[in-house]
Amino acid sequence: MDRRTLIKSGLAFGAVAALPARLSAQVATHSPRDRRLFEIARRGIEEHGALLWHKDVVGIADFGLHSANERLHFVDLANERVHSYLCSHGTGSDPQHDGWLKNFSNVEGSNATSRGAYFTRGWYTGRYGVSIRLDGLDATNSNALDRAIVMHQATYARAEHVERWGRLGRSNGCFAMDPKDFDEAKLHLAGGKLLLADSYGIGPDGGEIIPPFQQAEILQPDPPRDEQRTNPGIY
Repeated sequence: MDRRTLIKSGLAFGAVAALPARLSAQVATHSPRDRRLFEIARRGIEEHGALLWHKDVVGIADFGLHSANERLHFVDLANERVHSYLCSHGTGSDPQHDGWLKNFSNVEGSNATSRGAYFTRGWYTGRYGVSIRLDGLDATNSNALDRAIVMHQATYARAEHVERWGRLGRSNGCFAMDPKDFDEAKLHLAGGKLLLADSYGIGPDGGEIIPPFQQAEILQPDPPRDEQRTNPGIY
């Protein structure tokens, strides 16, 4: 073997040998928060994978965080990345409208957010334009389709709303997103993927966030009131 061939062979071997190290280093750079999110996503895939059409991206809505925080995480398992967005909760989950979720519910008329695993369906055009239907997979969100719990865009879920009011507006239990972010949901989470919703309370540094209010499961809706509903487009 001449010197030129030997050098080329050595460079090729060095590149191959260095590849696992680079991949390991990439994994090691994940933040403590992201590592926890990857664990939750993989457990969700293990539990519900047989029902899914696609397993590359898992959505995780962390309602243990205040609504001013980016708490809807798209966990890209294929590319080992996490993208996070703002996401509203329901009026029935936050009667005081202070940005903290206090109640989950699967009950029709509760206007509350439901916890559990969701199967994302296709798009349709509704009140807020293109929206994504959700099918609840657990006893705690089994009425999602009947309650019309979906993912949609809303002006009250914009970052500007947080800047003005210190919190997002509230939905009727749907996963409302900033319109500028909603295309990401249409492209990466719709069509047979997994969305997990619960009070995980994972802070930006990976530490535990404890909500200032005890979160409960509402089994019956509140009695109807005669007051008019505030325009959801600005509230």
